[in-house]
Order: sequence, then structure tokens, then C-alpha cells
Amino acid sequence: MANLTDVQIKSWIKSDIRFEGKSDGDGLYISYRKTFSTPRWIFRFRLAGKQETLGIGDYGNLSLADARKQAKELSARVSLGYNVANEKRERKAKEVEKREAKANAFTAGQLADKYFNDQVAGNVKHPNIVRSKIERDIKPYIGKLAVDQVKPMHIDAILKAVVDRGAPTVANDVLRILKHMFNYAVKRHIVEYNPASAFETSDAGGKESSRDKYLAQDELINFFAAMRKAKGFSRANLITMRLLLMLGVRKSELIESRLSDFDLEAGTWTLTKDNTKTKAGIIIPLPNQAIDSINELIGLSESSEWLLPARKVQERRLPHICESTLNVALKKVLNAMPEGSETFTIHDFRRTARTHIEALGFPPHIGERCINHKIKGVEGVYNRYDYFEERKQALQALADFLEICEGNVALNVIPIKRKKA
Repeated sequence: MANLTDVQIKSWIKSDIRFEGKSDGDGLYISYRKTFSTPRWIFRFRLAGKQETLGIGDYGNLSLADARKQAKELSARVSLGYNVANEKRERKAKEVEKREAKANAFTAGQLADKYFNDQVAGNVKHPNIVRSKIERDIKPYIGKLAVDQVKPMHIDAILKAVVDRGAPTVANDVLRILKHMFNYAVKRHIVEYNPASAFETSDAGGKESSRDKYLAQDELINFFAAMRKAKGFSRANLITMRLLLMLGVRKSELIESRLSDFDLEAGTWTLTKDNTKTKAGIIIPLPNQAIDSINELIGLSESSEWLLPARKVQERRLPHICESTLNVALKKVLNAMPEGSETFTIHDFRRTARTHIEALGFPPHIGERCINHKIKGVEGVYNRYDYFEERKQALQALADFLEICEGNVALNVIPIKRKKA
């Protein structure tokens, strides 16, 4: 029979009357020790001849009526042979285990770092490109998730986010990184399966087709004008863009060039096999305008050994500017282009150089060698002549053409006549 009342309990609290335990009947007790800030409910029971005690809450959060209800339910379980005190201890242990597991979980962000350090850094030519995609497109979405909690739905969300910002080719790159990253995790027994394995390029940016974009003369004129007026676009960036157009080299080849690679008196740039995608070294003849531009960059380089030294402390501590620097700069220029202008990328500069070299009257194989492409077919196998003088003429003609475009002067091109075979 119940012995306690709310009025009685509240009077004890008000009078600060302390006690070890007062019974309400059916195993329910209330305790108000000196160390307690509020009275606490206790359920006492006997099972297999052993006395057990179970705390079920404090008076501030559990009313007398609710405490009686819980005590009745617990009594019913005890009568069926269940040790309700052990059940609570087991629940607490599981909760602690879950909290500890969550606190100590190996996250997807940690996996990305481990994958980068073990598989990418030191093994690929441009690890900073992979790093930038991990930091921008992967970590913000799954970096804090426990690695075994990453599901296909998370991969799908990442790919859609990249595509939605208008970067389908980047989405394909991110998918490749995710697949490699989780394959690495499977091999290292970090996860049981790869959540990205079911995805194809059709789920990301789609099949990548080769581009055919090049900058026509009017676009070049607009481009040079936009570089001069674009906000936050530096003189060093303008000179660098000019050199890329003038020489038809890859962005990475120019970014990673040292001053020692250039012989400005001889008018040459030695591009070693280690610094080019084709793994084929080449000596590039420098047009007069290129020599002037390189001298200007040297004046801006602050005694660095690199033609394009790092302009600020970068995450991977590169000694030269990183791959994304010029991409960011180009976006500023594109925003300054006339309305309705077709967008283009820095890689399109190589196609631009190749197209205009042929338009200026030079044969296709000279254009191919100017951008360091191997000559295809049987001729490429047996012809080891490097066409240095022909390339020198072609690149100088291209530089003259670009100088006129930069000055926004009308151009009347008289193509060089090809000799008849």
C-alpha cells in the first residue's frame, strides 16, 4: 500500500530533511541523502535470494505517480525472472561503448588523408590537384562521418553537388578519387565494402569527349582586353597567360619551370622529359616577345629559382604557384569578357596555338611539334629531325599575331607559302 504523498515529499525538501530511504511500497523507495541535490527514486527487489537495487530517476524529473508506474512494470519483469538491475547496467555499458566508438571512429576525412599520404603524395606528378579535390569536394560532405557509415547515398550527393555547380569533368575526377580511396580502405581492412563501386561516369559528369574549342582572332582581342580590366587580375597572370598562348605548352610545364631551364641569350627553353606529360624532352625556341615576357616575370620573381614562384604560403608548401592559381585567375577574366562570349579553359590555349600556327601557313606536322606532340604514323617512327628552325619561325609568327591581337590592331595575315614537294 502506498505510504508517500507529494505534499510530504515537498515538505522534506523544504525543511531539508535528509534520509537514506523511505518506502512507498511494492519495492519503491525515495532517498534524500546529504549528497543529493534532489530526492531520488530507488527500486529494490530480491531475485534468486539476492537483494538488488536499481535507481530509476530523481523526483524533479519523475513524479510520484510515474515512479509508481515504473516500479509496477519492473516488479512484473522481476516476477518473470529478469534481473532489471543487470539490464540497466548492460544498457549503460552499450551506450558508453557507442559513445566511445563514435569518439574513436576512423572518419572518412582521416581515410582521405591516409590515402593521400600513402598512395598519392610522392607517386603522382601533381598531388596538389588530388588534394584540392579532396579538400573541396569530399571532406565537406563526408569528412566527419565514420568511414564505415559512408553509404552510396553520400557518394551520390557528392557527385550531384559537383555537377550542379557546373563542373562535370571534376565530378568524374572526384568519383575516381572516391573509388580509389575506398578500394584502398577495403585492402587495408578499414571497411568491408566500397560505397562508390556501383557508380559510373554516367552517374557523375558523363562521358568526356575531346574538346575542339580554340580562341579565334576576335576572341583573343577580347581576351587580352578583359585581362587588362579584370578586377584582381595581376600583371604576372597576364604575362603567364600570354606565354601559354604564345608557346602552346601545358600549364604544368610552365608552372614547374626553373629559371635555369631558360637560355635567354640563345633564345631557348629546355623542357626536360621529367617536366612534360609526354616524357619526351624538347628544346623550345623562344620568340622575341616570349623573351621579353620571361624577363619581366624574372623581375617579379623576387630572386626565386622558379619562373612562377609561390605567391603565398600554400597547403602543400609548393615552391611555385599551384595548378589552381591560373584557373582562379581565368575565372576573373571570363567575368570581364563581353556578354555572350563562349567560355574556355587554359588547356584550350594549346589548341588555339596549334590552330593559328596552321592558319599562318605552317604545315600540320610543324604545328604538332610546336605543342610537343609526337608525329603520328611511320613518319613519326623514322623521322628524328626535330624541326627546330621551322618551329622557331612558326612560334615567332604566332607571337607576332598575338601581339597584334593584344594591341587590338587590325590584322592582315599573309600565309607563308608551302613549298611544293
